[in-house]
Amino acid sequence: MLRLYHFIGQEYGLAALRQRRLKISRLHELNDPFEFLAADLSDMHHRHALHKTKNKLSESKGLLCFSRTWRNPVLWGHYADKHRGLCLGFSIPETHARQVAYVNSRFSWPKIVDEQFMQQLLFAKFSHWSYEKEYRVYAQLNTQENGLYFVEFSDTLSLHEVIVGCESQISRAQIREALGNHADTITTFKARAAFRSFRIVRNKNENLWA
Repeated sequence: MLRLYHFIGQEYGLAALRQRRLKISRLHELNDPFEFLAADLSDMHHRHALHKTKNKLSESKGLLCFSRTWRNPVLWGHYADKHRGLCLGFSIPETHARQVAYVNSRFSWPKIVDEQFMQQLLFAKFSHWSYEKEYRVYAQLNTQENGLYFVEFSDTLSLHEVIVGCESQISRAQIREALGNHADTITTFKARAAFRSFRIVRNKNENLWA
């Protein structure tokens, strides 16, 4: 099993805990305009074909994004509402999640567009994103709720940790209320900025978290 971390803001984070599910991100909603477009697209026909394929995939598939680490302050700043949100730690089978490959240049267009090439595109990002240490789980878009899609917590998406951001005002009581009957089985703690490095660490002084 892999221990992977999902960063989320306060409002949606507490909702995720209460409802025991994560929202699926659509391909066209992601913050990188090069998603699924990591190939050389200087040829107009290749460009149109790949954009069409991306749009088609977005109709039926989405993804859950995780990191291998919760200690990077940049991830908290970008994805957990400037350290005011949460980081959720999950156990996920290695067969269900795949590590993103970070590349410096676009892939050459192959003679034959096969499954291997499509997989490369689905799990490739520009090397400057490598600080994220990203893993991805691709999910089927099934039941829609107000235009959104979700994946329920399960044996293959098993919540084990709830880490509260160092700038967060979320209380212990709010976390316990959101976790409900699962509160005693989930590790919860407040994070803080490290004293000797540029890392986020666990605040061992439990009295500082109300």
